[in-house]
Amino acid sequence: MKKMNIKKLSFILALSFMLTSLTGCLSSEERRKETGEREVYELYIACDSQEDTVTGIFMNTFADILEEKSNGRIIVNRYPNSQLGGDGEIAEAVQNGNITFVVQTSAPQVTFVPEAAIFDAPMAFKNLDVARKVLDGSLTEKLKEYYEPKKLRLLGIADQGFRVMTSNKRIENIDNLNGIKIRTMENPNHIAFWKSVGANPTPMAWSEVYIGLQQGSIDAQENPIETIVASKVYEQQDYVIKTNHILHTLTLIGSPNVIDDLPEELQKNVYEAADEAKVLARQQTDERSAGRIEIVEQSGTEILEYNEELFNTMKERSESVWLNLEKQIGKELVDLLRDEIYKAEVELGLN
Repeated sequence: MKKMNIKKLSFILALSFMLTSLTGCLSSEERRKETGEREVYELYIACDSQEDTVTGIFMNTFADILEEKSNGRIIVNRYPNSQLGGDGEIAEAVQNGNITFVVQTSAPQVTFVPEAAIFDAPMAFKNLDVARKVLDGSLTEKLKEYYEPKKLRLLGIADQGFRVMTSNKRIENIDNLNGIKIRTMENPNHIAFWKSVGANPTPMAWSEVYIGLQQGSIDAQENPIETIVASKVYEQQDYVIKTNHILHTLTLIGSPNVIDDLPEELQKNVYEAADEAKVLARQQTDERSAGRIEIVEQSGTEILEYNEELFNTMKERSESVWLNLEKQIGKELVDLLRDEIYKAEVELGLN
């Protein structure tokens, strides 16, 4: 993890100082009613993304709903766009109780909760309906048990859709992936996945990807469609291929110490707000996806639709990644994921 810079560290320490044994339970002139002043709880939420992203929308939607449900007893101070640090720094601040909530993908949480790597399982879900049924079931309830001892509370999981591939090479079958130089995150499971399907995974800082594609040092990259459009990497690619290889989860996690010190009715508000916000965030993912795809198509970059044969072949080739996950986080959790996927597919008439 990168060292937190002095400015961000000072800011977080200042937040910590402002908090009392709860979170800075304050009496506020602005919250005065006819009956007199009442207690106001100031909470803090952060993310490393801009507000005009599903991550930012999830953050603000949760905060809005929580403030409304609490009838003004909770004020949620919001810090998007890495104002309080990157994903790892923010997660650590939540763990320490200096920030109340964070919205982020699950990848940076693996440092604190190794079992969060379950979301690295490739080619797991046939579609988003299956994925969301699984995330609303026993798997998430089990994961909560792993988060709690790490001083993190998993409140809900939304998504930013699937990670898909962009390339200057047309990808229609597994052989087309042979040797293709694709940028990946510095995630050993992601790297192992791309190797298993014949590609040449190349970890690279995200800030270098656009130029890397432009200069030809990489041939391809993978990300959710929203990220692809926001970064404009599609301008340097001929194709967007709907490989749907990994679900891009968006988790809402909180500080158990802070939440548990809230009055019982306000704790209930937190959980209710999380449940409602994740559903609305998923709706935003679906609504925004169509618009993002239209932007790509209008640019002249071709969209290659979901190819079931390619998906199944990539799934067969990447079984080794699932086996490796069993060694990393335990067979029980991986088997639970497999079982939940099967149940969801049966329920949706897909199996």
